[in-house]
Amino acid sequence: MELWDQMTERQRKVYEFIRDKIRNRGYGPTVREIGENFGIRSPNGVMCHLKALEKKGLILRERNMSRAIQLAAEPRGLRLAGRIAAGVLHEAVEQEERIDFAEMFTPDSENLVALQVHGESMIEDQIADGDFVVVDRRRSPRKGQIVVAITDEGEATLKRWYPEKGRIRLQPANATMKPIFVKNAEVFGVVVGVVRRVQ
Repeated sequence: MELWDQMTERQRKVYEFIRDKIRNRGYGPTVREIGENFGIRSPNGVMCHLKALEKKGLILRERNMSRAIQLAAEPRGLRLAGRIAAGVLHEAVEQEERIDFAEMFTPDSENLVALQVHGESMIEDQIADGDFVVVDRRRSPRKGQIVVAITDEGEATLKRWYPEKGRIRLQPANATMKPIFVKNAEVFGVVVGVVRRVQ
């Protein structure tokens, strides 16, 4: 969303504060509350941020009403957290993009992220190079589930999760590739969906 990207860092924080109050309290903050939260002494200073957010189409304000701030628009889609190896171990690099799978998944869930697959170690599970996997960061893995695993060295890979005695087996779904054995690994999240872009 272009308007979201054009916000200054302070405008973004003010917007997130307003959004948090509306979502968790049911109504928006007052000008005074915003000023107190961000250490802005002058009401005019707060109003400058509100006018900028309103001009960019992110909030709506009713004149002469102290709490009449409403959300007009929000960035849609899941956060694109980066690329993940489906072959050899590969460093996972986070990105600040978004990709919209709203028709299939709840777009405002903070527990879901998308990762683009790089490699062919999961092709027998119908996950190919270039696909996007949707990962639930909240879910605990069960034996045999497809996960994004991160080793002690900070390397990440997409594999099936098999805890074994004294080690963890990260099993590819490609008969030509061998499993990866590690002593310790952290589960970044469990794969809950795959999206393929058809050319």
